[in-house]
Amino acid sequence: MKVIKSILKEELANSMAMRKNFQRELAKLPKGSLIKKNIRGNVYYYLVLREKGRVRFVYKGKLDTDEIKIYKQTREYRAKYRKSISELNKQIKFLKGTLRGKKSV
Repeated sequence: MKVIKSILKEELANSMAMRKNFQRELAKLPKGSLIKKNIRGNVYYYLVLREKGRVRFVYKGKLDTDEIKIYKQTREYRAKYRKSISELNKQIKFLKGTLRGKKSV
């Protein structure tokens, strides 16, 4: 039983370290999301972000395809990191409960 508990503790520590790393990487990503608006037949881009609980639009103008790809890639990374953090939170909750003895292995 002690061997299983030590393995679970090690897995809990690994999961918590991974979650911390994902949160750090998520914090490094630029805030906001890029949206495209058609105004009088012209295409303009805005960065939408939250500041102090309010939604704010920051005008970016006309962007080239490389900049658009960067924002798209950032959005994909943000979604991936958030999903991984969510899965790790569930795993951490399960491991903590198991180590307390509330769940069977």
